[in-house]
Amino acid sequence: MNVSGEARDDGPLAPPGLCALRGLNLSCIYVNGIEKPNGPNITLLNEDHFVLPTFSMAAKVRVAITCVLFVSSACFNVATLWTITHKYRKKSHIRILIMNLVAADLLITFVVMPLDAVWNVTIQWYAGDVACRILMFFKLVAMYSSAFVTVVISLDRRAAIINPLGIGDAKKKNKTMLSVAWSLSLLLATPQVSP
Repeated sequence: MNVSGEARDDGPLAPPGLCALRGLNLSCIYVNGIEKPNGPNITLLNEDHFVLPTFSMAAKVRVAITCVLFVSSACFNVATLWTITHKYRKKSHIRILIMNLVAADLLITFVVMPLDAVWNVTIQWYAGDVACRILMFFKLVAMYSSAFVTVVISLDRRAAIINPLGIGDAKKKNKTMLSVAWSLSLLLATPQVSP
């Protein structure tokens, strides 16, 4: 591959205007008024210039922010879960929605945040392919479930505004929508565990 910017004698002649086409990643030169592709448009660093990634100041700041968010998220979500389960004994359909949202948020708190913090500290993955696939599966389940449960809550609130007297069907509809949300979260994350 020619990265020096000099003309290649072994390269094929390109049709006129080939290098001007968008979508082709070609570096072109003109030799005697003829347009010739000069190979892909890439930059290669010399081995003397290769720099290993380091635990930079930006990574340290990301880890510190992640730790603060981890502690606050864990405290607030556990407090919310405790309040919902101990103070509100009445099993309303809103209680079920909040418990599912807290469960999804706790998944993010205890899977995604520590995984990102450790990855920023270690800079590379040491745990092997199987652990990577499993943790990425749980990371995607956590992120999908949080988004999907939020959508279920939005749909429930919409139904409550449009049909305020249909509260009797809300519990059954919410359980169905929550089942679909968690099932979709698991289903959409399965490509992470397939070889």
